[in-house]
Amino acid sequence: MVNVEPTHLPHHSYIHATELAIQYMKEHLDEEVTSEQLAHLVGYSAYHFTRIFKKATGISPRQYLSALRIESGKQALLKQPSLLTKIMLSIGFRSAGSFHHRFKQFVGLSPKKFAATSSELFSHMNQYEHTPLTSDTLPSSPQMCIHCQLETPPDFRGLLFVGLFPRPIPDQKPIVGTALNMRNRECIFTDISPGTYYILAAGIPWSRNPVDYFKLDTCLRGKFDEPVEVNITTKLHVHLLLRDPLPYDPPIVVNLPLLLFEKFNRKRAN
Repeated sequence: MVNVEPTHLPHHSYIHATELAIQYMKEHLDEEVTSEQLAHLVGYSAYHFTRIFKKATGISPRQYLSALRIESGKQALLKQPSLLTKIMLSIGFRSAGSFHHRFKQFVGLSPKKFAATSSELFSHMNQYEHTPLTSDTLPSSPQMCIHCQLETPPDFRGLLFVGLFPRPIPDQKPIVGTALNMRNRECIFTDISPGTYYILAAGIPWSRNPVDYFKLDTCLRGKFDEPVEVNITTKLHVHLLLRDPLPYDPPIVVNLPLLLFEKFNRKRAN
């Protein structure tokens, strides 16, 4: 058993160990997988394994496994929505109630509704390929604001999502968030409840395949390096460089097309 402090390990060493653990999780979603098992697999103590895993991914192995299970459930529901019980068992859930609760908590919809609304949400997304998204109306001189500037590869064409999340993984709705399209790469958030948040962004390329808007393992990723402490006088300008995904990036579990649809409905109601 290797007991080397993670901070002294070569970058490639702990990244490789993390990737091995993630691959094992993916291949054993229907089983009980513990941090101790994963640590033994990659040759670390449980304590040091948890530290290197969090250093690489930003979250604990348990949180990552939870997100993988829900993400796998999403993908299976898009292919075979009628096989709910089979899907639930294949990703490690033994209780329909538990699966329903956890899925809705992460994705924002029940499993059945997620499958039933995917076509509608896909169509809603694609209408913005050639129609500008309207910006939120901002106070003339807000006391608190976070100005986000996104940078994407020059050839990127699609929708950008950016928001402040309570955890360093997009596994639930953001506290505040927005979507950008065409050449718009900037947004400003105001009226944010005080707290500690993580600024995360994603870029989804335009597609004619509905799965591509819900299975987000190939979309661009962006993250502000440090958690942000927000209070009533916060004024912050952040630059987010969106990059191709890495093998150890946590899944984007939250339903981004749903967030866009809900934003549209709120604007229409006002």
